[in-house]
Amino acid sequence: MSGLRVKSFFLGSSSGVNFSIILNPIDKETGKLQVSNCSGSKRAGDWNLNVTPGVNTSEVIISLTRNLQLCLPNATDCCTTPLCVVETVQVLACRDSVVLAHLLIQAEIYANSSFTGNVSENASVIANQVFQPLGSCPCDLTGGACDVRCCCDPECTPALKQLFNGSCFTGVFGGDVNPPFDQLCSTRTTEYTPDWFPFLCVQSSLNNTPFLGYFYHGSTSTPRVPSFKIPVQTSPGKLFAGYRQGDPIMTEENEYFTIPQRSMAGQCVGNAPVAHLQDFDVKCLTDLASYKEGLPHDVRINSGTGDFIQQNVIYRTITDMGKFITKTESPPTTEVLCQNVTFAEHYMFIWKDENIEGINVTVFLGSLCDGEILTQRFTVKFVSLKSNNAAELSGNPGYQVGKPVKAANMNASDTFGSLKIWQPAGRGLCTLATNTPVLFGLDSFSGCILEVGINEDCSFLRGNVTEKLSSLIQATHVGKRGNSSYSDVNDWVEIIRLDPFNSNTSANTGNLKGICPDIPANLNIRIIFADVGAVQGIPWQEILAVQISYSTVIWQFQCGLTCENTVSFLPITASVQFIKVPAQPPIPMTRFQINYTEFDCNRNDVCWPQVFYPLTRFYTGEPYSQCLAKGLSLAFLVLLAAIMSNPWFSKVWDNFLV
Repeated sequence: MSGLRVKSFFLGSSSGVNFSIILNPIDKETGKLQVSNCSGSKRAGDWNLNVTPGVNTSEVIISLTRNLQLCLPNATDCCTTPLCVVETVQVLACRDSVVLAHLLIQAEIYANSSFTGNVSENASVIANQVFQPLGSCPCDLTGGACDVRCCCDPECTPALKQLFNGSCFTGVFGGDVNPPFDQLCSTRTTEYTPDWFPFLCVQSSLNNTPFLGYFYHGSTSTPRVPSFKIPVQTSPGKLFAGYRQGDPIMTEENEYFTIPQRSMAGQCVGNAPVAHLQDFDVKCLTDLASYKEGLPHDVRINSGTGDFIQQNVIYRTITDMGKFITKTESPPTTEVLCQNVTFAEHYMFIWKDENIEGINVTVFLGSLCDGEILTQRFTVKFVSLKSNNAAELSGNPGYQVGKPVKAANMNASDTFGSLKIWQPAGRGLCTLATNTPVLFGLDSFSGCILEVGINEDCSFLRGNVTEKLSSLIQATHVGKRGNSSYSDVNDWVEIIRLDPFNSNTSANTGNLKGICPDIPANLNIRIIFADVGAVQGIPWQEILAVQISYSTVIWQFQCGLTCENTVSFLPITASVQFIKVPAQPPIPMTRFQINYTEFDCNRNDVCWPQVFYPLTRFYTGEPYSQCLAKGLSLAFLVLLAAIMSNPWFSKVWDNFLV
């Protein structure tokens, strides 16, 4: 039964079967069913019969069509009492006046509680649900009618409750809104009750019950997001107040803007985020099978102020593929599969202050076939909007990590200088090596190989090596800051040069062929810098001094079975080391710190000056409340031990025992 409808099924063929409905077929005097009459119709009183024939099963639906609203004054066609319908209905299935099946239905239907009259202006007073339940009978859902299984419903008469008295709703929903709770002293049971229950149980009336929480949830506080998580922005808007150096570039969808980059392990990572103001130039190897497209060029970039910038993309075709493709297999006889792929991508970010003003992208396309290895190249360069044709600033005012160190040659008419190291290529020979600028804050080590014959003159070799190393340092001064001006001498520090040691080769080696001592094969560049301040929270780093020195080696010709018409190799190197020093000299140690090292916390495992450190706010190993409780307990035990060790305590104790 569903609502005012009853559904049943007639099994068997319905061909020639007549369905009819009879209202009140029970004799009121005898209480027995009357003789079945197959001449009935499919409608009786307010009941309708609908039959849907099937192959071997017919669906029989009996429905009530009358109005079930409670009567209002001067209203008709309604229910005069809450118990609106009390009737018995019989459904017959006959064939040739022979009853094949019958269905008896006893209906007790209550009036609908939906109110359609005028609302009274008498407002209902709702109790404060913080102190007492909102309703004394939560299962009383229907006004003016009895809710089945709701024994606390006042509309349910005792006669109606007899129908469901054994199936009443229990608990809070069934009207037990103030049940005894487990912490109440009067609810103690012998089972599962600890011995300390009488000391911690609650003496309270049932009006103050924790079951009020079923109705009143109280106020909730929003959890704090940990600082190491980036809050996700659900709607477009201002992401943050500009980019800082090292911040990842964000897209319109609040995702990282990624370009393939080389990881610390030397492998290329395709989804590496681009960091603000950090240039890079990487090369990645791939073949046609493992080739993957990068981020689409129609992705818009967040400028840092909530605006979004479209990329300006220029597509070009590679003409000389020999610089990018390496053949790995012999040309096959069958047709080779080729695909148009990206050979190189050059990104130029134009920035101003803390925002990105524009992005120019140049994409080089070419054809890659099976059996070929492609060397892809990806470059990113940040160019200031305020820059002109002159050299770009390496910081403003302090240096930015990864930017070239500014150099100047004050002895020349053109004061522009350079400070570089080698970038080997091919076989690593010095004749093929290119140069790359020294980048601030990045220690580096590079070199190349010089070909030397067995009859090489040592003085000439020493001068040749010195000349090649000196070609890397085309400067006499280095800029203190990233925005050092060439017209201001105070913005530069002079390079301290320690020339290589020149010895008398003839006296030391006795003119031995193939052996040359004191070859200045190693160039050492040491740059001392410090944090001299901060601009908007970013450290202001400034170069204090630069020193150039040489390390000498003894070169000896190396050959195999024969040394004629052969050459040996002399590796020459250049290293750059950045040394950070404190802006202020450290405070000198006192005589006490020098003599009594057992009290130095930096040189001992036991640190007595910090014995009370766990009781301070700086200790984060455990909650402060636990630390305070443990500290107070320890202090109490120490105080108790001091009292009990006093002589007068023993006298008082003896007198107490007497």
